[in-house]
Amino acid sequence: MTPTGPGRGSSKGTRLTRAAAACLLTASGYAHVAALWYRELTEPALLDALLGATYLIIALGLLGHSRFSLFIGAVLPATIATVLYNTVPEPSDIYRLRMGADAIVALLCALVLWRVRNVPSD
Repeated sequence: MTPTGPGRGSSKGTRLTRAAAACLLTASGYAHVAALWYRELTEPALLDALLGATYLIIALGLLGHSRFSLFIGAVLPATIATVLYNTVPEPSDIYRLRMGADAIVALLCALVLWRVRNVPSD
């Protein structure tokens, strides 16, 4: 049975949750890359742009049916949010928004991955 047919991970709620994670990750990735036009070109700015490009690639994968993109979509944003939380002593509003978006994407991807793994197939 294929992942697109009836069975594992094909419910409307799962597809909607996956699409929401992809949209949020796309917006975050776009914001990371677009920030290059508003920031000085330093090493942290270029690393943020590279992270944004990575987010865009993961978001593209989330629009498909791969479990790997769900795993990476849960792990990478959660790791980045944790690192930001532990390294930025007084985060500005934009960093709080970034950490919140990363946490939401990680939770949505983890939820879909759990559903795909634990919902019995028809």
